[in-house]
Amino acid sequence: MTPPVLRVILGDQLSARLDVVAAADRENDVILMAEVMAEASYVRHHVKKIAFLFSAMRHYAEALRQSGFTVRYVQLDDPGNTQSLDGEILRAVEELGPSRVVVTEPGEWRLSEGFEALRLALPVPLDILPDTRFLCTHDQFNAWAGARQELRMEFFYREMRRRHSILMEPDGKPTGGRWNFDADNRKPPKAGLTSPPRLSFAKDAITLDVLDLVRTRFPDGYGQLEPFHFAVTRRQALRELEHFATEILPRFGDYQDAMVKGEAFLNHSLLSAYINAGLLYPLEVCERAEAAFRAGAVPLNAAEGFIRQILGWREYIRGVYWRFMPDYAARNALQASEALPWFYWGGETKMACMAEVLAHTHEHAYSHHIQRLMITGNFALIAGIDPAAVHEWYLAVYADAYEWVEMPNTLGMALHADGGLLASKPYAASGNYINKMSNYCRGCAYDPKVAVGERACPFNALYWDFLARHRERFGGNARMPYVYSTWDRMGETKQAALLDQAKAHLLAMREGRL
Repeated sequence: MTPPVLRVILGDQLSARLDVVAAADRENDVILMAEVMAEASYVRHHVKKIAFLFSAMRHYAEALRQSGFTVRYVQLDDPGNTQSLDGEILRAVEELGPSRVVVTEPGEWRLSEGFEALRLALPVPLDILPDTRFLCTHDQFNAWAGARQELRMEFFYREMRRRHSILMEPDGKPTGGRWNFDADNRKPPKAGLTSPPRLSFAKDAITLDVLDLVRTRFPDGYGQLEPFHFAVTRRQALRELEHFATEILPRFGDYQDAMVKGEAFLNHSLLSAYINAGLLYPLEVCERAEAAFRAGAVPLNAAEGFIRQILGWREYIRGVYWRFMPDYAARNALQASEALPWFYWGGETKMACMAEVLAHTHEHAYSHHIQRLMITGNFALIAGIDPAAVHEWYLAVYADAYEWVEMPNTLGMALHADGGLLASKPYAASGNYINKMSNYCRGCAYDPKVAVGERACPFNALYWDFLARHRERFGGNARMPYVYSTWDRMGETKQAALLDQAKAHLLAMREGRL
C-alpha cells in the first residue's frame, strides 16, 4: 500500500480551494487538524475567538469527511493530545507513517519559523505550499515595493484594481473617474444613526460542545462568551456576505468613520473574521460588492470604500508584514515605554469613549476600524504606551486578529512605531475629533472642550504633549505645519499648563484613576 501524504490544515486555513486540500488523494491521504493549547493560549485570546475557530474547524473537518476525505481531528481534550502543532504532526507521522507532510504557509512568523525547525525533526520531507487565497503573492508585493522608501497603500491599491479588474472601465480608467472616494466617507453621525439587524445562527451540537469546552477550559479567559452569533461554516458565511451586500453595504460609505454610543457595528461588514479564517475568499467578497454597485443597489463611494479595505489595505498589510519581519516586530521609533493600562483589559475608566469601545471589544471580540485606530490606538499613541504590549492586546482581543494583519496595523498605523513606513503622519487626535465623529462625549466625566483642569479630557493635553515630545521628528512633516504653528501661538504659559496636565493624566493612568 502506498504511504499516505499527511496534509496539515491550520485553524485559519478553512478553505477547500487551497492546494493542501484540492490536490489531496481522497483514497489515500490523511488530513490533520488539531486544537492545541499552545495556539489557544500564546496570547490571552478572547473566548469568542477561540470558540469561533474551534467550532469552524470542527464543522470544516466534518464537511471534508462528508466529501470523502480521511480526517484525523484532534480535539483539545483528546487523550494523548500533545497540545502543540509540532507535537501533533510528529505524533501523526509516527502513527501513520506518511511519505511526506504538506502544509500551507502559515500567517504568522513564529509558525513559519516553527515549521522550518520542524523540518529537521521530521523523518520525512515537509512541503510548505503558498497560501493562494491572497490576491498578491510575496514576490509580486516585493516587486512593487522595490527600493521605495515609503510604501503608500494608495498606489498599491491602484495596481491591485488594475490587476484584478475591480471597479475598472474598458478604457483602463477607474469607475467614476476617481480611484478613491474616501473624502465622501467621513461624515459625523447623524441623529438616529443605528445598526441594522444582524444575522444570528442557530447553534448545533458541534457549536454547543465547543461553547461548553471553552467555558470549562478557559474560565479566566478574556471577554464574554455568550451570546454567540458567529457563522461557523462556509454556507453561513456566504449568507453573511449576501446579507451585507443587500442590506448593509448601501449605507456603509457615508458614515464608515462615525461612532455611536451603544452601536458596536453600525454599517460595517463583520466579514473580516470569516475572510481571515478562510470561510470566505477576498476576491469573491470584492466581486459581490462591485456587482451590487453595478446593479444600482449600492452607491460607488460605499462599494469603493469597502473594496479598498480588502483589495487594497488587507493585501498591502500582509505584504508589509512578510517583507519586514522579523525585525518589524521590534520597531519602536517613538521610544514609547509606558505599560499598557489595566483598563484595556478590564474596561474600568472614566473616559466614556474608551469605556464604550472596550465594552464592545469585551462583548463582541470586535470593534470597527475607526474605534481601533482613533480611540484605543490613538490613546496608546499619545500616552506613549509600549508598542509590544499594545500589539499583544490587539492580537488577543479581536476575532479577526492574526499577526500578519494585526501587527502592521498596530505598529504602523495606530502607533507610528515603524517610523512612517506605512503612514506619512501619526494618527494622533485630541478630544475634538472624538467629539465630532461620535456622541461618546455626552455625559462623560471629562469635557472634550476643556484641556486643563479637573474636567479636562485626557486626549487633549496628551495630544499636545505627544506633539511637543516628538517635535524634532514631526516638526518638518509637510502634513503637520498647522498643528505646530498652533502650538507655538499658545505661548509658554499655556504650553506649560498643558504639559503639566499631561503629566497628571499619565500619573492617573498608572495609578488606575483615569
